[in-house]
Amino acid sequence: MALIITDECINCDVCEPECPNEAISMGPDIYVIEPSKCTECVGHFDEPQCVQVCPVACIPVDPNCVEDKATLWQKFRRLQAG
Repeated sequence: MALIITDECINCDVCEPECPNEAISMGPDIYVIEPSKCTECVGHFDEPQCVQVCPVACIPVDPNCVEDKATLWQKFRRLQAG
């Protein structure tokens, strides 16, 4: 599952540097998460770091990008390879 940043985002800038996959960037109005790069920190940490640091709890699982742990591990390996 990729995560998504909702419009409750206050652009506090704390999530972007925490992402080990560089999946978070500034969108037109708020930060966005690139689903093809988001592994929910699988392979790096036990919990998604952006969720851990978000002061307004605006980073839920994206219901449009549901992936199981095995798929997240495959994505992690692909991202690490190149």
